Amino acid sequence: MPIEQGQIQALSALEFKARQVVEGFLAGLHKSPFHGFSVEFAEHRAYNQGESTRHIDWKLYARTDKLFVKRYEEETNLRCQLVVDASSSMYYPAKGVQKEFNKIEFAVHAAAAFIQLLRKQRDAIGLTTFTDHVLVAEDARSNAVHLRHLMQHLEAMLAADAPARGRTTSVVEALHDIAQRAHRRSLVVIMSDMLDSTDREDEVFDALQHLRFNKHDIILFHVVDRKHELELDLQDRPYTFVDVESGEQVKAHPAEVREAYKAAMMERWHRLKLKCGQYRIDLVEADINAGFEPILLQFLTKRARLY
Repeated sequence: MPIEQGQIQALSALEFKARQVVEGFLAGLHKSPFHGFSVEFAEHRAYNQGESTRHIDWKLYARTDKLFVKRYEEETNLRCQLVVDASSSMYYPAKGVQKEFNKIEFAVHAAAAFIQLLRKQRDAIGLTTFTDHVLVAEDARSNAVHLRHLMQHLEAMLAADAPARGRTTSVVEALHDIAQRAHRRSLVVIMSDMLDSTDREDEVFDALQHLRFNKHDIILFHVVDRKHELELDLQDRPYTFVDVESGEQVKAHPAEVREAYKAAMMERWHRLKLKCGQYRIDLVEADINAGFEPILLQFLTKRARLY
């Protein structure tokens, strides 16, 4: 299934600015930690005797009778690492079951939209895909050949049939791998259902904290089918529930387990939300039934207003 270029192009006019100060290698749209005297005013500092008077703020001197020098922030390009979960659970529901995208289709199209948007801004983009181990690890670059290569990786994920059971989710290894490879401060966009084993939850949070410790700006798109996965909105009849990653089966009637199930899933969501808040990570609930384009448009518009 080819990526819908028309849908992706709808986002190409939006500016996407990293929330944090990032370091890059070209002149672009994003703030740099390096101060100079070339682009955007940042702050005043006291004038030191003997230095150039070129950047003294004479209007401020007229008001305060004190000498201050203007400091400026250069603008630089962003380095972005896209992280896409390719585990078995991301291929739910099976293709053709519903009109909207399934989870892997949502994640891949959203990643492609980011590539188109960041390419317009001349930003460097990398790609990491993972299951229980890292499958693809492409460092961030901005040349056309590299970006076409990333699109080919994404299109291959769309073309693939749902993988056999056993491709479990382990975001931990992927995040630690990125933290070790990305030496420059970057934007890390994660697209995953975060269905790691519950006994590894602390390890997931440690991996997220590892990225934040390295001062990366992180956006986590929690890709879910809210209707079925969070609310268990199914017909009132017996079902055999199959874990698409482990193959484990459970027979149950939705009406008998719905409230307990919803409470457990909501508690898991709140733990994730709390940790992301503590680490200053942008957490976005990406319900596949809402469509990838409206969710991205809303999110990017919000960030453009904030930053």
